[in-house]
Amino acid sequence: MAPRWFLIFTVLQCDLFICSTHHQYRALYPATHRVRRGTAALINPVFQRSIKDVNLLYEILHSGLDFPDDHDTFHVHDHELASLRQTRTLEVICEDILPKKLSEIRRLTSALAQHVNATTLRQEDFERTLLTMVYTARHVAHATSHHQRDLWAESLVDLYRIVKRDLAAK
Repeated sequence: MAPRWFLIFTVLQCDLFICSTHHQYRALYPATHRVRRGTAALINPVFQRSIKDVNLLYEILHSGLDFPDDHDTFHVHDHELASLRQTRTLEVICEDILPKKLSEIRRLTSALAQHVNATTLRQEDFERTLLTMVYTARHVAHATSHHQRDLWAESLVDLYRIVKRDLAAK
């Protein structure tokens, strides 16, 4: 009788641990678990799965990339790179998952600051944080007023500190 209770208790504990860990990661980028564009294959997309993907991301960023704003759409300047299948995944990440408003980015930096103190980021969260940094740097460069530039720059510095702390922990 006692081993059965122990087994049930252990299974419940594991289930609670998995649920709490899943909830913790899900809170960083809540849009990753929503079905977008009518396909379940794009739930929680990840761009970088190999070194080739990292090099491809570097080429895309180097060639020029327009992030989506309120009126703009995702656009890769190099037509050859834009036609790749992996670029479609990057488009979904940039359009649907990354935070676009300054308030959303500040909420993210707050959640990441609390999260980084506990453990290192998962690969997909690290990737999204770097892409959010690129998006924020673009806004710093294109800010219309000095006040806006300061607010976006502060968020960029916060994201940089989080990434630096995460890399130092690894």
